[in-house]
Amino acid sequence: MSKKIKSILTALLVVTTVLIISCKGSTTETNIEVINESKGKEYTAAYVCPMHCKGSGSDKEGKCPVCSMAYVPNNDSEHVDHQHE
Repeated sequence: MSKKIKSILTALLVVTTVLIISCKGSTTETNIEVINESKGKEYTAAYVCPMHCKGSGSDKEGKCPVCSMAYVPNNDSEHVDHQHE
């Protein structure tokens, strides 16, 4: 192989490696943002099913309509310790 072809192949390899590494990080961040934005009330309600069954969750205590487990207070909810005046 000539030196010119080896140089071109080496440059392509370096550029490809840099692109793969730089794209990998941004894809992970994007996936996390999508997951956080797509959480339903089974994660965001004041009371949630411990199994986070799809369609479950309530602002009041009760049972999950899917698995019949008792709802538990959602400590991550913005409703926790929130009182109306």
